[in-house]
Amino acid sequence: MSFQKADIGVGAYLLFAVLFFIIPIPSILLDVMLAINISFALIILFDVLFVKEVLDMSFFPTLLLFTTIFRISLNVSSTRLILTTGNPGNVVSTFGSFVGGGDLIIGAIVFVVLVLIQFIVINKGSERVSEVTARFTLDAMPGKQMAIDADLNTGAITDQEAKERRAKIQKEASFFGSMDGATKYVKGDATAGLIITLINLVGGTAMGVMRQGLEFGGAIQQYGILTIGDGLVSQIPSLLISLATGILVTKGSSEADFSGVLVRQLFGIPKVLYIVGVVLMILAFTPLNTLLFIGLGAAFVLTGRAMDKSIGEESIVEEAQVAEEEAEEIRKPENVVSLLSVDPIELEFGYGIIPLADVNQGGDLLDRVVMIRRQIALEMGTVVPIIRLRDNIQLNPNQYIIMIKGIQVTEGEILFDHYMAMNPGYVEEEITGIPTFEPSFHLPAIWITESQRERAESLGYTVVDPPSIIATHLTEVIRNHIAELLTRQDVQNLVNNLKESNPVLVEELIPKLLGLGEVQKVLQNLLSEGISIRDLLTIFETLADHAQTTRDTDVLTEYVRQSLKRAISNKYFPGNETTSVVTLDPKIEQEIMSSVKQTEQGAYLTLDPDRTRAIIDSVKAEVEKMEGMGKPAIVITSPIVRMYFKKMTEDYVPDLIVVSYNEIESNVELQSIGMVTA
Repeated sequence: MSFQKADIGVGAYLLFAVLFFIIPIPSILLDVMLAINISFALIILFDVLFVKEVLDMSFFPTLLLFTTIFRISLNVSSTRLILTTGNPGNVVSTFGSFVGGGDLIIGAIVFVVLVLIQFIVINKGSERVSEVTARFTLDAMPGKQMAIDADLNTGAITDQEAKERRAKIQKEASFFGSMDGATKYVKGDATAGLIITLINLVGGTAMGVMRQGLEFGGAIQQYGILTIGDGLVSQIPSLLISLATGILVTKGSSEADFSGVLVRQLFGIPKVLYIVGVVLMILAFTPLNTLLFIGLGAAFVLTGRAMDKSIGEESIVEEAQVAEEEAEEIRKPENVVSLLSVDPIELEFGYGIIPLADVNQGGDLLDRVVMIRRQIALEMGTVVPIIRLRDNIQLNPNQYIIMIKGIQVTEGEILFDHYMAMNPGYVEEEITGIPTFEPSFHLPAIWITESQRERAESLGYTVVDPPSIIATHLTEVIRNHIAELLTRQDVQNLVNNLKESNPVLVEELIPKLLGLGEVQKVLQNLLSEGISIRDLLTIFETLADHAQTTRDTDVLTEYVRQSLKRAISNKYFPGNETTSVVTLDPKIEQEIMSSVKQTEQGAYLTLDPDRTRAIIDSVKAEVEKMEGMGKPAIVITSPIVRMYFKKMTEDYVPDLIVVSYNEIESNVELQSIGMVTA
């Protein structure tokens, strides 16, 4: 097991801190450690000052703990030397005599001032800022997560970028939460330093009087200066790190060159520098120092003039750069490759609908798109591609269109400040409004105002707001086209997901028995009839069982449907009630099977066109009868006929549900209320 140099260094740093609590050290070693302590404090301060993003110092809370414990261990070592030998080394003595002025009173005052600055100004402010920042960061997390999901849905960012942003949000929350607690280390360190200083003063004086026979005045003077030196040599690094903490927490999470931005914001407005310079020159004619204030005022005026000139030059350079970039963009050959890509799903809308999609204006259409993808994934077992949302000024203000693979498949129109009211069928009292049709199912509806909404709901109308109308329409379009949206790459992703838990099954099926394209065709067949592929394990088990005898994807689909009969029964036949269905005349079943022709490309029907028309007319008549009763149109057939009958009717009655007897659970109760005959 190998250790890196950094690991050894950090371990040694903490080990020394622990040893200094226990083992007496010579004054020369204490001098070295105090110098290192001051160096580390300066390094931390300037690191924080010049770092561009707070997360670049993500280990700062841990760093605070390390430096605090190391500094306190040095305090303990210096205290031991002061009390035992009266010689804590050159650094402590120099701080006491030089920084403290060689006088107990002056040194004590300087020390108290430092402690007050650290306690009242820096520590208190840093602690409060850390607390508030942590609270706001945690409160803002859900909104940031939703914004990332919205950007991901609109295609503004990739999955990898979304992962990175989510990880960054988690790191920020963890960092500011840790900083809220870490500021307590700094506060505790200052308190401990103050207490240790008082102990040194009292203990040193007592030692001088009792052990060395000094007078009280001499003892307190001698040990007082050493104590103040010890307090200063520990409080100054502590003050530097407190300052670094304050800078880091007030910096926020913005990525910027802190020093450069600070100087630009302070001296970046020439008009302000002119005013300050003139005011200082006016003050020069008061009893104040004339030469000083005139010189300082002139310096500000000249600085303002230089900044004014610099800003003008930057503006000219920036305009020139923009013009050059635009010219370069025009000159370079167009990258037509980017124009070849087609978005799987697009929702384009007029400018009147923009507020529904704009989060800043309270719109939640992006959130609804996220929920649509989640709903389809749970319901159908497949991932919906990214849904691209964009405004289109060529559309009417209240119009929207939905495109699949670049081709418009449907459109709708809404009234932004109205609600759509639909009569579920049992409401007799009418309300006034603008007649329209619900875009998803083409049901008659009425546009009503906000003031009419409560009354319409009390009467029993179904009232829907504009975002819900668009979301429902988009959901239905996706359901109707989900089969063609399932690509080979999507199937490969599903296979990879299943392979994690069932590697043997996947290895047996793909590619030994079936190719990826054949599996894709089976899954598309299921999705095209609204059958969920979420139970991928059962689907693959069935394919593995029957792929050895046939590779006809239509036949394999029928086997899979029979294996999914519990799901199919649950979808179409509610429990504890009798479901009304339509059956197929056995003679027609025989006709259909007699007309099936098998080829290398697959099976097809050779039924006489007139006969086909008669069967379709009978189907339409039965469907109208079922819809008139308010029931879904379900036709029950023999297993061998089901797929051919579905193919024959799907162009004429696309919503017809065709189920075979083998796809129905034994406990389902059915009632035949009609028969398709010719």
